[in-house]
Amino acid sequence: MTMTAIILAVLVLYVVQLFLQEMSHLGVNPKLLLGNRDNLPEQSVVSARLGRAKNNMMEALPIFLGLALLALIKDGDVGDANTGALVFLIMRILYVPAYASGIRSVRSLIWTVSMLALGMMALTLI
Repeated sequence: MTMTAIILAVLVLYVVQLFLQEMSHLGVNPKLLLGNRDNLPEQSVVSARLGRAKNNMMEALPIFLGLALLALIKDGDVGDANTGALVFLIMRILYVPAYASGIRSVRSLIWTVSMLALGMMALTLI
């Protein structure tokens, strides 16, 4: 998979996370979806977890994008940078259901591996 495809896949994952969190909180109620959202219903446990997973992605996304774009500029599709980016993508895909299900140790392990993947990408740039 090329770096460009991985970057696009990570961005699609982020949009999916936005959608999942909103839909788990608001459902398909047109009044809530189209309204000004002044009086939102209380979030369910899963909706709150999906929101925290989305926020975590918002924190990791700029780092990933910076490293991925630097790798593309530096050497194009570099093997280790691509591998790190692909591992990051896979771990972030697994992170969402792990967080939503509330399995702490698995979620933490997945997060750690995704951060190590970012470190792998950074090392290729040195």
